[in-house]
Amino acid sequence: MESDNLAYMELAIHQAKLASESLEVPVGCVIIKDGEVIASGRNRTTETRNATRHAEMEAIDNLLEMWQRDGLSKAVVAKNFSQCILYVTCEPCIMCAAALSFLGIKEVYYGCANEKFGGCGSILSLHSSCSEPFISDKVPERGFKCTGGLMASEAISLFRSFYEQGNPNEVS
Repeated sequence: MESDNLAYMELAIHQAKLASESLEVPVGCVIIKDGEVIASGRNRTTETRNATRHAEMEAIDNLLEMWQRDGLSKAVVAKNFSQCILYVTCEPCIMCAAALSFLGIKEVYYGCANEKFGGCGSILSLHSSCSEPFISDKVPERGFKCTGGLMASEAISLFRSFYEQGNPNEVS
């Protein structure tokens, strides 16, 4: 399984490199179900001029669109998410971790920690199912297994390269 984890994280790293080549902060991810890549995403916040277009949100939206085209019911979509594993190069931010928890994703593996905005332990622990329900008492407790540090040095290296050249999108 460890070699599978590394292979999936390599695919996420590839997405992060694509983001960097597009002058985006280098974060990439893939979503796996039953040992198969079913979605991928990369940061597209600058390209779309939308601060919510993080790699995870891109992959989630791609998956939701695909399942909607396939005519899957909400119950089937929820069941599918509960069988998915996300590999992402950087710890999901608070927004993305909340979305992943709400959707009921099974598990997340990430590369490096996100010391400023991390939602899986660095700042908040939204992956922990003991947090209060968001909407009502009828919302089941959510949470997902989360493992950090997978290929962290590679992810950090991408960030370093990106910021050493100066973020071309940063307003001075």
